[in-house]
Order: sequence, then C-alpha cells, then structure tokens
Amino acid sequence: MRIASIDIGTNTIRLLISEQTSAGSLKKLYIDRAITRLGEGYSKDKTLLNPKAVERSLTALKGFSRIIREHNVNKVRAVATSVVRESRNSLEFVNKVKNETGIIVEIISGAQEAELTVKGTLNSVSFEGENCVIFDIGGGSTEYVYAQNSNIIKLVSINLGVVHLTEEFLRNDRESDGELAKLSLSIKKTLKRELKDFEIDPQQKPILVATAGTPTTLAAIELGLSEYKPELVNNFILTKSAITSILEKLIKIPKQDRANVIGLEKGREDIIIPGTLILLETLEQFSSTQVIVSYGGVLEGIAWNLIN
Repeated sequence: MRIASIDIGTNTIRLLISEQTSAGSLKKLYIDRAITRLGEGYSKDKTLLNPKAVERSLTALKGFSRIIREHNVNKVRAVATSVVRESRNSLEFVNKVKNETGIIVEIISGAQEAELTVKGTLNSVSFEGENCVIFDIGGGSTEYVYAQNSNIIKLVSINLGVVHLTEEFLRNDRESDGELAKLSLSIKKTLKRELKDFEIDPQQKPILVATAGTPTTLAAIELGLSEYKPELVNNFILTKSAITSILEKLIKIPKQDRANVIGLEKGREDIIIPGTLILLETLEQFSSTQVIVSYGGVLEGIAWNLIN
C-alpha cells in the first residue's frame, strides 16, 4: 500500500510518499518540500492568511497532487498546523485547496501535532536512554514533548514560531545587537513561562531531540553539505558550541548573502536566526550541551498512523 503524507506548515509544505516493507519499516519513495511562507504577514492583530502566500501554497500543492497521482497512491492524509489553525480564513483556505487540488486538508491541534512529531521522530532516530524531550521548531509554533519509553508524559504547544518572530523582531537587512538581544529575551521569557509546568527531574537527564528545518539546516551547515543528505543529518549530534559558532557566523553576513553559506537552504536566510536562538534557549532551559537532530517529524508520524 502506498501512502502520501502532507504537512502544511507556516513556512514549509512537505510531501512524503512511502510504503510499508515486509519487515515493518517505512520505505520512503519520494520526498519533496516547498518553502511557501504561508504565514507571511500574519499577526495577532491581522489573523488572516495573506492572499499571495495562499497562492504560493496552492501552486506547491497542485504540484504535489500531480506527483501523488503519478505514484498511484492508495491513501492520502494532509494536515495543516499553526498558522492555518489560528487564522480566521482557514476554512476558506481548506476549501480552496480541495477545489483546486483535490487534496482534503485536516486542521490539527497543537497536541495532535506534538503526538505526530513524537511518532515520526522516535521511528527515525536511535539513542540510549528512556527519557527524552522532543521539540519541533516550526514557522508559527514550537511543540515540546516529554516522553518515557515512547510514552507521552507531557506535551505543550507554544506560540513561538520562526516566521512570526522574524517579522516581529528582525525587519532589517542585517540584525542589530539590540534586535537580537530583544528577540533572545522574548524567547527566554516565553519558554520560562510556557514550560513552567514542564517539570522533569534533573536526575532523569532527558535526551534532547530536535526536528524541523532549523536543526536539520544547522546540521547541514556543520557537516558542510552542498547537497542535502537526510541520512547524514538524521541522528547527527549538534553541540551547543557548534550552534553558537554557526550563529555568530551567520549574523555577520547580510541576509541576501546567506544563501551562499554551504548547507543553508534558500528561503531560510532570515528565519534561521530566530530558530537557532530557540534551539539555544531550549538547551539552556533543560541544562543540556547537545541535541540529537531528527529528520523525521510530523510527516513521518502521519505515514506511520496511516500504515497502522
């Protein structure tokens, strides 16, 4: 049975076509993604999806719909996360997608997003230890999940996304020290407030696992990958010192020139900064010096749910 998973995020729309092998694992047949910046211009005051961003997303989904047909897929599940579930014209967007592409979009909650992230991540990476904190740094929100032996103990979805933070704090071509300081402080305060009930016994020493574009991009930069290779990025260990070094390097380069940095995907030149700061502040929050990078996340979680 061939299945297609689609993750419609605030910054990126991703497609995975896969099938279950006789051994029970997931065989990936086709992977694609498009940075459409669906959350562009979205704010707490103007809770609407931008028409131009919607059109970019529709174009990407039309292409994905064609690819799904070409691969003779049996089952399709498409989910929309943060910016779509928060916007006032979300149903208009969902109906437009269905009418123009044939894809039925399901708007999921932050809790559902976190659960899919856990399933996709734990089926992608391997590590020793029973306790882990998995977090997904998205364009419109960041999900944190505390898991023991694959069981979800606690989860929270925080309104902390790289697209929104970029538009709110980093509007100039080159980030100033003042802008970065305000952004870092805002992230720190938000995490401290939102994770206050996310109590974990320090003796448990949970392993941190990060998924989504920020950690995978940082891993690609650290590895010096001119061509993205998920098998090298997945399970890569990013140290706090390496993340800090990359951040210091990037903020010295104007946004329009960051596309020349090996490993940095075009379309992430601006949002990589707030994403990196979220990552660093998360390490601080959990008193950790390193994090495991997972290529798997919501997309793979959808696939495993469809198979099972």
